[in-house]
Amino acid sequence: MKLHTSLAIALIILVIDLLTKRWVESSLFFGQQIPITSYFNLVLTYNAGAAFSFLSEESGWQRWFLSSIAIGASIFIVYLLHKNKDQKLLCISLSLILGGALGNLWDRITLGHVVDFLDFYVGNYHWPAFNVADAAIVVGAALLIIDSFQTKDDK
Repeated sequence: MKLHTSLAIALIILVIDLLTKRWVESSLFFGQQIPITSYFNLVLTYNAGAAFSFLSEESGWQRWFLSSIAIGASIFIVYLLHKNKDQKLLCISLSLILGGALGNLWDRITLGHVVDFLDFYVGNYHWPAFNVADAAIVVGAALLIIDSFQTKDDK
């Protein structure tokens, strides 16, 4: 897969992520929940930490720490995309992860937190709210796992 194609996929994820976050921020107030189904709400919440709100209660240093990790990871992913351009599934998975990482990085740098709004639940148990970037990262990681089980002949 050509590098510009991989970067285009990442850019599409980034744009969708940022547009949906800004739409939710303009449509809901912080903490507001809009029931969509019996297992899904739209909710506006902020996460100053990492996944599952890890480090979110810290004094603010985590913003720059997590941002620097995302920048380093993004640079490494672009390198991997260039190096492995003949492996389509690997490139797609890395592109999804890159787009998601950049979406959350943008929020973290410009807002100081990540905007989350997708709230799935069963009964009273709510999965931590997430966003399009998070979903892209999870799908990309799952595809990476699938790719790791393929033989060189399959790739």
